[in-house]
Amino acid sequence: MTTHVPGSRWDSPSPIRYPDPDIVILDPRFRPLVIGQAGIERIATGFRFTEGPVWFGDGRYLLFSDIPNDRILRWDETTGGVSVFREPSHYANGNTRDRQGRLVTCEHDTQRLTRTEYDGTVTVLADRFEGKQLTAPNDVVVKSDGTIWFTDNGAGTRGNYLGHTAPQELPFRVYRLDPATARLTVVVDDMQRPNGLCFSPDETRLYVVDTPYVGPKTTRVYDVVADGTKTANGREFFGGAGWADGIRCDTEGNVWAGLSGGEGEDGVGIFAPDGTLIGRILLPERCANLCFGGRKRNRLFMAASQSLYALYVEAQGVMGG
Repeated sequence: MTTHVPGSRWDSPSPIRYPDPDIVILDPRFRPLVIGQAGIERIATGFRFTEGPVWFGDGRYLLFSDIPNDRILRWDETTGGVSVFREPSHYANGNTRDRQGRLVTCEHDTQRLTRTEYDGTVTVLADRFEGKQLTAPNDVVVKSDGTIWFTDNGAGTRGNYLGHTAPQELPFRVYRLDPATARLTVVVDDMQRPNGLCFSPDETRLYVVDTPYVGPKTTRVYDVVADGTKTANGREFFGGAGWADGIRCDTEGNVWAGLSGGEGEDGVGIFAPDGTLIGRILLPERCANLCFGGRKRNRLFMAASQSLYALYVEAQGVMGG
C-alpha cells in the first residue's frame, strides 16, 4: 500500500547533512526558527495526492487525506506505520479538529462539511446554503469561540479525479458556521477561488489563499471585525513566491504556506506578519498543505503530492488549524 522511508533523503542512501541545505534562511527573522540539528524527513510515500494533515496528540498520530484514492490515512508517530483511517472518505480534502477534539472534514464528493463524533459516527454540519448545494468544501479552521470557517471552491466538482463533475450552484466563498445554531453565513465573497485559510494567533486577522484557475494566485488577509462574525478590509498579503495552497500560523504570527512553483519554490514558504518571505523549506514535490504537531506542536508535517514530510522547528502552531 504505502512505503515508510525512515530518515531518508528522498531516493538517495546518503544521510541528512546538518545544517540541512534545503532549509533556506532569507531573512534574519527566520534564523531563530531553524534547528541546526534537525533535517527534513520523508516519513511516508506512495500516495497519489496528499492533503489535509491534522495532528491528534492524544493518540500520537497524524491523519491526512489521499484524495484520488478516496481515503483518509493515519500515520503513527510511535511506529512510523501508515494505515487506513477511513475508506471511502468521500474524497476528503481539508481536515482539522474542533475545540472538543473531534475531526472536522471537507468532503469533495458529497459536497459537505462533516464532523466525526467520539463514537465514530459522522454528522453533516453543512451541505447547502440558502437551499443550494455547496460547490465542495476545501479547507477548514476552527476559531476559539467554536465557530468553523471553511472555503468552498469547487475543486471536488470540477472533474472526476478529486470527486465528480457537477454543476456549480453557488459562487466560491468562505463561510462561517456556528455549530450551536447551525447558522451558515458568508464571510468572504470577493475572491475568485478561496483555498487554504488560517487565523492569526489573536484571531484579529484571517488569511485566505486565492487560487483562480486562470490568472495570478495570491494570499490575502482580512481584518476580523469586533464581534468576530465578519471580515473587512481585504488586501494582498503576499504573492509571487510560488503559489500557496494550505497555510498555517505559528504563535508569533508567521504564516507557513505550502507552495508550488517548480524547483526552488516547491515546499514551504515562511512569511513574517508584514508579508515578507523570510525562509523556505525546499521539497522535491509541491506542498499542498501542512500542520504543526508532535508533543510540543513544534513538528511541521507537510503533505506534498505523493509523500508526507516532517521537520522539527523552533516554532509552535496555533490551535484550531
